[in-house]
Amino acid sequence: MPAASGGDAPQRRQTFPRSHRLKRRRLIRPLFARHHPEVRTVAAGGIRLLYRVVPRSEAGADVPVQVGVVVSRRVARRAVQRNRIKRLLREAYRLHQQEWMGLFLRPEETLTVMILYRSRPDAAERVAREDLPRAMRKLVEDLRPDA
Repeated sequence: MPAASGGDAPQRRQTFPRSHRLKRRRLIRPLFARHHPEVRTVAAGGIRLLYRVVPRSEAGADVPVQVGVVVSRRVARRAVQRNRIKRLLREAYRLHQQEWMGLFLRPEETLTVMILYRSRPDAAERVAREDLPRAMRKLVEDLRPDA
């Protein structure tokens, strides 16, 4: 049943559309460049978030946030394991993304984030359920203007 149009704030669909996926090499490369002055990092448990705020015109899409997910071969040798972990992380992000969307409603900036998985393959569900939301909250605290 759709949300009523009065009173409370409208409920948003929690989707992860293609335009919100970080795919452009020119946006990804600076996130991994060591000592890049604009790149910041947040870690929680088995998750590390590399992020940078870029002008919306540079992002290539009119979206507030673009996110990518990386699982290293060092962590999970088999592609099947890596892909499963990436699916779990994308789903956890999709469920908790509203905190970030509210920060970047300004039309001139886009938050680019790379989610790095750094734990054992058998801990993936716990990391996606607990560590990713905790890291996302830390990032929100870092980006709040009143902080």
